[in-house]
Amino acid sequence: MEAYGAILNIVMPIFVLLFLIEKVVEWYRGAHVIRGLDSVSSFSSGITNVVKDVLGIGVSIITYQWLVQRVALIHLPGNSIWAFLIGFVVVDFQGYWVHRWEHEINFLWNRHVIHHSSEEFNLSCALRQSISSFVNYFAILLLPAALLGVPLEVVAVIGPLHLFLQYWYHTQLIGKMGFLEYFLVTPSHHRVHHAINPEYLDKNYGQVFILWDRWFGTFQEELPASPPVYGVTIPVRTWNPIKINFQHLWLLLQDAWYTRNWGDKIRIWFKPTGWRPADVIEQYPVEYIKDVYHFDKYDTSASSALVAWSWIQMFFNYFLLVYFFANLANIGSPGIFYYGGFLFLAIFAYTELMDRNPYAVYFEALKSALGLYLIYQAGGDWFGATQHWGAWVVYLVGAYFVLSVLMTVLFVEREIKLKQV
Repeated sequence: MEAYGAILNIVMPIFVLLFLIEKVVEWYRGAHVIRGLDSVSSFSSGITNVVKDVLGIGVSIITYQWLVQRVALIHLPGNSIWAFLIGFVVVDFQGYWVHRWEHEINFLWNRHVIHHSSEEFNLSCALRQSISSFVNYFAILLLPAALLGVPLEVVAVIGPLHLFLQYWYHTQLIGKMGFLEYFLVTPSHHRVHHAINPEYLDKNYGQVFILWDRWFGTFQEELPASPPVYGVTIPVRTWNPIKINFQHLWLLLQDAWYTRNWGDKIRIWFKPTGWRPADVIEQYPVEYIKDVYHFDKYDTSASSALVAWSWIQMFFNYFLLVYFFANLANIGSPGIFYYGGFLFLAIFAYTELMDRNPYAVYFEALKSALGLYLIYQAGGDWFGATQHWGAWVVYLVGAYFVLSVLMTVLFVEREIKLKQV
């Protein structure tokens, strides 16, 4: 937990820097691939995901360590280059199939819809990662590595590295890359994967190697005559990443409840993604994008001030996150869960304001009240921060809590309610 938090504190600034470089290149080229609130939502989703992962909220039906102990035919040493090469290829093989099943099986799509929910395609949308994947069913796919006795510590290193290597190709600003297109996932390949054009749907599942798609029949080249259009065919219509994580699950639960066919109450979970019972489709239609080239992207008529305030909110909570990861051991349990819960509530509150929900005031007030209560309970401290920097840090955090409520009231009263009259 502490090691992963330390790694994230190194990697996250790199991700932010690369996004800023992408923004500069966008400006230089006169392109339009980044929208402010969309990117705030993406970064906020990334925060929720890494908090969930660091807290270890989830279980594995079968663990890799269990597999190694029972099926290993040989044991490769942990310092062997072969252990890392084999482990990396097997992890990527697992990633292909998990990714494919998440697209093709209805109940698994809920784990992945957040990643496709942005109607833009840029580096920030790579950070839209799930908090709804509580159960890992797929360690069995690591069986080839387990048979060769690739040590657990090697797989533990490869896992984050493999995930971080999937960041760079989420961009529209890099064209095709010559011979690399034949064996690696490139921005062109991944633009296809994120597109909702009929010819691109459910293609290019590869995560590092595109070879799996070429071998298993899911490869599709990006076509000059069909520029990719991004998002999901049932649009999410919110900036709130926590809501997005559970929208599809909520739809499945509603459909399973409303359908009169008892078989459909079971089948709906395992049918192809998007399948709905016929009687439910008729009585409870949902918005569906039929013409990908002519639909209105989700947007909220936010002023430049509200957009700027949303970035301030996101970055302040990012700095709280950095402190959290740097002090996991000192904070300890149950404090780390209080801290993580606070960050979830903070993100829920300010993304509700981004959605122009007047009730954002109450969520913001609840978040700030919780934050002030945590300071009070700690005797005037923010999870040990005064030991590092002195009391001024607590005054800063407390002032932010008060300011965030006042600013939310201001935006709701002057920008949201007035425009609803």
